[in-house]
Amino acid sequence: MTVSRSLPTSHHAADLLAKVRARRPRVHCLMNTVVQKFTADGITVVGGIPSMTSSRDEIADFVAKADALTINLGTLDAERRAVIRIAVEIANAAAKPWIVDPVHCDYSRGRLEFARELIALGPTIVRGNAAEMALITDTRASLRIQTGPVDLLSDGQRAVSIQNGHGWMAQVTGTGCLSGGVIAAFMAVEKDALLAAASALAVTGCSAEMAAQEAKGPGSFEPAFLDALANITTENIRERARISHESC
Repeated sequence: MTVSRSLPTSHHAADLLAKVRARRPRVHCLMNTVVQKFTADGITVVGGIPSMTSSRDEIADFVAKADALTINLGTLDAERRAVIRIAVEIANAAAKPWIVDPVHCDYSRGRLEFARELIALGPTIVRGNAAEMALITDTRASLRIQTGPVDLLSDGQRAVSIQNGHGWMAQVTGTGCLSGGVIAAFMAVEKDALLAAASALAVTGCSAEMAAQEAKGPGSFEPAFLDALANITTENIRERARISHESC
């Protein structure tokens, strides 16, 4: 994986959000069916243009038109596996960035095998929680993200942590899937995966903190989170982003 020497800062996060809003990148999502609308809304409010089809007849055309691809292994079945394989082939042939989230690969041997098959094809980013990433050991060609109360990112030469976020994110289904879509939108405007992902996670984490100030609980947090993502400013990001540089 080719990397730069740059380390992400709050200024990178603010600048990349401005680029997403200006360029309106297209993000194709092969997403857990439970969270498709929430993910699409999240990509839209940060400035991207989502598409969500998982039709075998259409997937090649949609990925060809997209600037980035995000893949989530939730609600996985044989048809979705076939469509994902087509999408990855198209993305790799066109050198488009893509991210894979091996959701619940710790629950199912078949899902773990499929996750490993995809990771062998060289995604730009592999993103999962601690239990999932404990089983995904060979990510040398990819940026590795372990999510949690603190998000940990490493490309083998640089490592950062993102301390932003709020506990209600864990009580609203799909906040992680949404953040994967936002990461894809940032990858579409920034080739350095570490800068793109750290910036996207800082923006979503800061937005969650702002939303929690307005919400009364998880039910009101969800729409407040979308509002915060839509309205977050450069000043908000620079004041709130907590990005730490770690040793590899």
